[in-house]
Amino acid sequence: MIIPLQKHNDLSMSSIRESGFLFTNYRSKSKTPFEKLFEVFKELITYTSGDFDEAINWLRELDKEYVLSSEDYTIEDFIDDLLKKGYIKKEFDPKKNGDGVGITAKTEMLLRQHALKQIFGKMKKIGNGNHNTKHSGSGLSDSGDLKKYEFGDSIEKIAITESIKNAHIKGGLDDFSLSKEDLMINDQFHQAQMSTVLMIDISHSMILYGEDRITPAKKVAMALSEFITTRYPKDKLDIIVFGNDARPISIKELPYLNVGPFHTNTVAGLELAMDILRRNRNSNKQIFMITDGKPSCLKLKDGSYYKNSNGLDSYIVDKCYNMAQQARRLNIPITTFMIAEDTYLKRFVQEFTKANKGKAFYTGLKGLGEMIFEDYETNRKKRL
Repeated sequence: MIIPLQKHNDLSMSSIRESGFLFTNYRSKSKTPFEKLFEVFKELITYTSGDFDEAINWLRELDKEYVLSSEDYTIEDFIDDLLKKGYIKKEFDPKKNGDGVGITAKTEMLLRQHALKQIFGKMKKIGNGNHNTKHSGSGLSDSGDLKKYEFGDSIEKIAITESIKNAHIKGGLDDFSLSKEDLMINDQFHQAQMSTVLMIDISHSMILYGEDRITPAKKVAMALSEFITTRYPKDKLDIIVFGNDARPISIKELPYLNVGPFHTNTVAGLELAMDILRRNRNSNKQIFMITDGKPSCLKLKDGSYYKNSNGLDSYIVDKCYNMAQQARRLNIPITTFMIAEDTYLKRFVQEFTKANKGKAFYTGLKGLGEMIFEDYETNRKKRL
């Protein structure tokens, strides 16, 4: 069939247009007025430790300066949408002795996901959270290798084809017999779990010196909890806070975490962390400690507190070293993330780390999250 030249050219040009690449200027994904305000709101509600009224007041101030709303969509419209979409709820406020507004569990989950995206990028759920180790043995995942059958191996893992092949090579068809020596087993990766305690300093110094240190620490905790529950659901993460005393907190409490007029009782935090890990059956255990200040407090047997904020008190410091050594004997490494640059504090952390044979990072707030995530996965590869 002969195609007229004009039609042939039209066909060729059409094919080129259909199969070629179209280059245009980048256009960012358009967001609704609600979505734009909601991005800002998630940051503010984290900074205000879940205080809705304070977050909205900040949002109104930002709106005045940067014109975030419009006549068609006001801050009041945004609040109404938050209520309709289930991000906030009306609740009794004891401070006002009347109705107040609080965030819902849906928002708490979104804040954890938001923190995870900020720190570790977008992440998809993969598998069931088990971690293959460098050791082979009883597990759930085939390694792809074969090994000779040994007493105690599960017969369900016998590689039938390879076993029959060995018997055939040995005796042929005329004298075929299958013996124990012919049996081959599908080798497996041994799978393990990690138990981690994250310690967060909530002493007053975490908001002193014109720098908010508690919010980044809180974001790290939210992101780490979301990371572990989605990617490694069989791992265990416990979070504790320490000031004058130490106490465990739930993941649900993280958005509301705040500092208090506390000193830094590092020993109490370590004692609680080790008690938690002792009760855990996982053999792989670790402690992450985020702190910006020196240990300055101990709780005595009579319930009173021994406090000294002037330099490093040898009595308090020695107790910290003892705790580090106890953790080492229990095979619990401590990784300290020190948000401070004082020379004498670095020396203390160096001695503390030496006593535990753990690790220490001297870091500012920038990059703290990435550092903790990287260390979490590195520790798994080294210890499991």
